[in-house]
Amino acid sequence: MIRLANYIRSLIDINDADLRVILSNFSKKKLKKGTFILKHGQVASSYYFIASGAIRIFSGDEPKDKTLWIAFENEFIAELPSIKFLTPSSFSFQAIEETTLITIESGKMDRLYEEFPQFQAFGRQIWEKAFLKVVDNVTLLQTENATERYKKAVLKTDYIQRVSLKYLSSYLGITQTSLSRLRKKIK
Repeated sequence: MIRLANYIRSLIDINDADLRVILSNFSKKKLKKGTFILKHGQVASSYYFIASGAIRIFSGDEPKDKTLWIAFENEFIAELPSIKFLTPSSFSFQAIEETTLITIESGKMDRLYEEFPQFQAFGRQIWEKAFLKVVDNVTLLQTENATERYKKAVLKTDYIQRVSLKYLSSYLGITQTSLSRLRKKIK
């Protein structure tokens, strides 16, 4: 919980007593590689903070699934449309390595937003950051060639080295063979 506490404190000013109450509403969950936290068609009910590890968010079924996002440490993830509208998820969330999540049910999150206005500011900031990442990702995929997509993905985070070629190529919208060639050429 220390990582989550530090993350919250990095975004908002909050006293120790309020932070303890907020953190008491979260629970820790350890996942083995390959574990799903949400499958396509399920109704999502929780928000997840990644304390360690990585989660792949994808659509479709193997072998033709499409990796849409890969989230790493210090990121919040959720299937917001499913949570807000109580509809089946369009995506699956799967651990791609051993992962520790800190989770909170949506009802508890909503109560914390009401009880602690500064926590509402925290929520706004995390979802604004997430939205900006999505916009950046869409722009990258729509406007850049494969080489530039790869370079920018690698420059964004050194975590990307932990992602298999299969998932990274799917995320970048290129074949594994093309990705291997790009990696050799750019090294």
